[in-house]
Amino acid sequence: MPRFIPWCFTGLMLLPGTALANSVFYAPPQPEEDSPTFSGEAELGYTHLSGNTDSQTLIGKSRLAWLTGRLTHTLRGEVRNVARDGETSAEQYLLSGRERYDFNGPHYLFGFARWEKDRFSGYDQQITTIGGYGRDVIDTDRHRLSLEGGPGFRHDRIDQGESQSLGVVYSALDYQWTFSDHSHLRQEMSVEATDENTTSRSVSSLTTRLNSRLSLRLSHEVKHNSNPPETADANTDHTSNVTLLYNW
Repeated sequence: MPRFIPWCFTGLMLLPGTALANSVFYAPPQPEEDSPTFSGEAELGYTHLSGNTDSQTLIGKSRLAWLTGRLTHTLRGEVRNVARDGETSAEQYLLSGRERYDFNGPHYLFGFARWEKDRFSGYDQQITTIGGYGRDVIDTDRHRLSLEGGPGFRHDRIDQGESQSLGVVYSALDYQWTFSDHSHLRQEMSVEATDENTTSRSVSSLTTRLNSRLSLRLSHEVKHNSNPPETADANTDHTSNVTLLYNW
């Protein structure tokens, strides 16, 4: 899948009932005592070029979270579409739901389910469910580091082929450095290993707050499949984004 960089124009989109898409590490941080019961984020990047080059890129991401006691519920959604000279070169969709249960201290349990559809990955669709244990290793005003891992299950429907069900071993980390009152760097990584292949994901992002609701985000995402189906275009996808982020 080709790299695309939507830098010419950024906009804003609200997607009620879906979820943030800038997170391969799905765990939101432990809520503060004064955290709102209901919150969300929405993010959009769009470019359109015409003339010598005719292309357009759309990236929409959103997250919805709410609290009930020690439980944090999160819904997340994502859509990406890239077209060049009338031909689609990238088309991806993702929906996921996640539960996090916090104990006293830095420990928590989690579980999530995720549906993915990537037109050029060699898979018609993938459904993944994972549960396990997480720990907030560092939690200060400037630095936050969380680690988690656990077993899971994945069902793959392969293009022009049979479906297969696989056991998964999952691990992930999420690091955030808040280096000013308005900006932070974030690094997220996850690995999902099966008998057939290993899928690793990385998201590096810089977010700067413009006002109480709007932020500007620069990000680079990498997804690598060690052994994709034969119909896949490539083992590794790179995506660079410039987007506006709306918080509520």
